[in-house]
Amino acid sequence: MNSFLRTTTTLLFVLLINFGWANPAKKEIKYLSGTDSENTVAWDFFCTAGRKSGAWTKIEVPSHWEQQGFGEYDYGRDYRTYGKKFDYAKESGLYKHRFNLPENWNGKRVFIVFEGSMTDTEVKINGELAGPIHQGSFYRFKYDITDKLKTNGENLLEVKVDKWSSNASVNHAERYADYWIFGGIFRPVYLEAMPQNYIDRVAINAQADGSFTMETFPVNVDDKQTIEARIFDNTGKLIQTCQSSVSKGDSLVELSCKVEDPHTWTAETPNLYSIEVRLKNGAETTYELTEKFGFRTIEIRKGDGIYLNGTKIKMKGVNRHVFWPETGRCVNPQIDLDDVKLIKFMNMNAVRCSHYPPDKTFLQYCDSLGLYVLDELAGWQNAYDTESGSKLVKEMVIRDVNHPSIIFWSNGNEGGTNKELDDDYGFYDPSKRPVIHAHHRPGNDFNGIDCNHYENYYSSKKILDEGLIYMPTEFLHAQDDGGGATALADFWELFWNSERSAGGFSWVLADEGLVRTDMNNVIDVNRVNAPDGLVGPHREKEGSVYAMREIYSPVKIEMEKLPEDFDGTIPLENRYHFTNLNKVRFEWQLVDFSLPEQRGAFHKVIKSGVAKSPDLAPVQKGKLDLDLPANYKQYDALYLCAFDPSNNEIYCWSWKTDGNANQVVKLVEKDLNESEEERLKALKALGIEEDNILPIERQEGDTNISSSVEVNENDSLITLKASGIAVTFSKKDGTIRKLANDFGLPLPFSNGPVLVSGNAKLLTIEKSKNENSYRLNMLYDGDIKQLSWTMYNSGWLQLDYEYLVEGEQYFTGISFDFPESDIISAKWLGEGPAHVWKNRLQGGRLDVFQRLYNNVLPGDNNWQYPQFKGYYADVSWIEFNTVYGKFTVVAQEDDLFVRLFDFYGISGPKNYPVLPKGDISFLDGIPPLGTKLAMGISNDTWNLGPAGELNKMDKPVKRNLYFYFGLRN
Repeated sequence: MNSFLRTTTTLLFVLLINFGWANPAKKEIKYLSGTDSENTVAWDFFCTAGRKSGAWTKIEVPSHWEQQGFGEYDYGRDYRTYGKKFDYAKESGLYKHRFNLPENWNGKRVFIVFEGSMTDTEVKINGELAGPIHQGSFYRFKYDITDKLKTNGENLLEVKVDKWSSNASVNHAERYADYWIFGGIFRPVYLEAMPQNYIDRVAINAQADGSFTMETFPVNVDDKQTIEARIFDNTGKLIQTCQSSVSKGDSLVELSCKVEDPHTWTAETPNLYSIEVRLKNGAETTYELTEKFGFRTIEIRKGDGIYLNGTKIKMKGVNRHVFWPETGRCVNPQIDLDDVKLIKFMNMNAVRCSHYPPDKTFLQYCDSLGLYVLDELAGWQNAYDTESGSKLVKEMVIRDVNHPSIIFWSNGNEGGTNKELDDDYGFYDPSKRPVIHAHHRPGNDFNGIDCNHYENYYSSKKILDEGLIYMPTEFLHAQDDGGGATALADFWELFWNSERSAGGFSWVLADEGLVRTDMNNVIDVNRVNAPDGLVGPHREKEGSVYAMREIYSPVKIEMEKLPEDFDGTIPLENRYHFTNLNKVRFEWQLVDFSLPEQRGAFHKVIKSGVAKSPDLAPVQKGKLDLDLPANYKQYDALYLCAFDPSNNEIYCWSWKTDGNANQVVKLVEKDLNESEEERLKALKALGIEEDNILPIERQEGDTNISSSVEVNENDSLITLKASGIAVTFSKKDGTIRKLANDFGLPLPFSNGPVLVSGNAKLLTIEKSKNENSYRLNMLYDGDIKQLSWTMYNSGWLQLDYEYLVEGEQYFTGISFDFPESDIISAKWLGEGPAHVWKNRLQGGRLDVFQRLYNNVLPGDNNWQYPQFKGYYADVSWIEFNTVYGKFTVVAQEDDLFVRLFDFYGISGPKNYPVLPKGDISFLDGIPPLGTKLAMGISNDTWNLGPAGELNKMDKPVKRNLYFYFGLRN
């Protein structure tokens, strides 16, 4: 390098230093463990008791040692299950790990950081204690180990973890709980390196009006230094700078400034800003850290509601445990992200971090994607003592204080509240977020908010009338198929329309199913204690997920059917708090559905368009106009899908364009045309070959296919036959006794129709013949007002019936027998994908669904959803695929429920609710479902709101069903 170039380079370096352009020092991190459950590092490990104990070996860190095959399992409520004699497993884990420091860390201060360790954790560096034993599982803690490290050569980290704490209050707060309890270093461990002068942390208070204050915590600062904060918007544009001078020895310096017209943070508009905080000597920046934050103002107006940025908001929330079946509470960012997306998929806007603080990445996703967060100190039903709790409150708040998504601190759960800690949160939070008490007994309201758990619909209404803000932090316990979205529509309408309601939080997001490494990796939910989620352990969607999506949709459409004079106008309501519907995109589609004889299940979009979004302010009502073609009724259905400003689908509604008329016209053939008759004759002429497996004898072929319905009768039976299909009825009670088919096996569909509630006695049968049909008109005494069977020349069989059953009924309609063991699958056009209950009808979309038989039922530790058996809504047609062949049923009228076989919604010594008689039912009324909490079953469904009341018929129901017992094609 020549002298000129060397001089120029030196001058440039001096200028960079003088003007602060050189790279400033920042916190440096070196991971000793892996970063998460998917990225681990092997350490030396010794388990003191239980499986694989008594010898040094290897373990992956972070992890729970039980999931690595060590120690023993306990469920937190085992003390209740087994009584006072029960003793928890109390093994300890000894860890060793060797590491070297980076060469450039000489002269720096070094800390060792643990993000979470269960439970009592003793840390040694090169044989020396790093500091006091840490007690408390879910909290970040760290030690300054600078003076214990070897700057050259290998260092030894030794950690002893006792999963049973020596502090009884820690055990009672964290381990005597309704969830799986573990041991081990389950969150990352890393080193932090700092220069001698640095800023330890910041605590931000950014209000919706743009006022900004920040507490900074400098270490070893000198006189004439300054702290400068530069605020950037989400495009990277510098929008404000504030600074303050520092005096030697200062450990707290406050900065303040104002940002004009900030983009505020809400769950609907998660606008984030970033801040660069610099420690400076004159123009030189000696240290720098960055944080993300949001401008928002949280306010409780007692006797009124919760306000964010001056707007009243309501929580559409769910509780969440940090959990994954294979790894327990050791998770990874993908799980956190997927859970946030899942919660938002259900159109929720809030999450309660029960019953402990989550991983940091979960909060970061709540910040960036938009969820309101209740960040909770552990304490399931017992509290930390004040000495321990005050330390843990500090650790929790210091870690989480700058997350705009956190709008409440929750001081424990259901009796796990130490009220002496209530004011501690504000010591470390300059924004003074409200503190709440999540509780399950009346009289424990705090800060004007009652969070009482598991009130029913009518007791909730009473609380809302009494003057306190009501925000249940747990309600509608989602065990088995009960709770969750069952009855939620009634609760949510009550909450939405009640002035003092702040919404609520369903219990709970996911079944806490654990892969048991001591039991061949089966998934264990501790039978009745942990299967209480809206989704399965691996987030398998249950029926409540789909229903919640519609119930909580911020675009509310109540139109159940298209009116006869439908002109494309759809009334709607904006249930956003901050978003005008002109920011929402609406797309419509006209679709045709596949038919039973076509392979697969699908629909085709024939025409589509985009509607002009209405200018509709939050919480206002208005209308949406669709520019549909005049012939829209020639298509099967209308879809309308709404998309939020981030282009995520909010919900998709569907309506039949002309009831079931299109399906009846497409499927039901009353006459047999000449070509079809010739085809049937040709098939019959082939005869039937003997079968080596089934009891089928060889039959000679013939071409005897009658062009009209044949009738055969004796003293007890009457048989109608057309196009090779024969149906035999009992003359005693009018039920089907036998089916036969010249082209296939006889189907064991029989013993119906019978009323599922009410009574009827057959009096007589009237017979009449028409050109293309034969009719049996059956006259009854009792609740059947009229019933007739008509067989057409084509082989189709029509059932017309009318009935009226008085009083309250679990179900209304008719039923038939068919052996469940002989069903292969079903395909149907109706609302899906999930089965329904009377008080959980929401969330379905009209489409064709095809499902193999399964015996998946609530509470059976089988999450191979979707469930096959159940009640299915608004079925237009259904094709049954059986070991005897296929048969099809078509409904002429709307709103038919089809019941498939034996199932339940709530398991117990007696399963609930009761079932209709028979195996396959065609219903107009189905039962509501109650709730279950562990072994406590509540089937008093009327307490859950109007939809929980039983069925009452105020007028007769008339229906027409068409049956075809064989292959249609």
